[in-house]
Amino acid sequence: MKNSKFVIEKLAKLFEQGLVSSKDIANEIMTILKSKRDELVFKLKLTSKDEFEILLKRVETLEKKIDKIKSKKNIKSKQVKKL
Repeated sequence: MKNSKFVIEKLAKLFEQGLVSSKDIANEIMTILKSKRDELVFKLKLTSKDEFEILLKRVETLEKKIDKIKSKKNIKSKQVKKL
């Protein structure tokens, strides 16, 4: 309720100031939503985009290593069965 009230108040201020064009209103709404998103991220103590990408790359490399190890085990077990 509090967040919706905040957005409605911001929109009312926009109309009062005379911002009538749809582009101006859309830009203003986007800035309001981005600021709310940033507040939420800060409150939840989430990682930043850069940190997330770094962690994603690390996970990908670990998955590749795991796949290599699994493939090596499969090859060794097949060779043993053939002998």
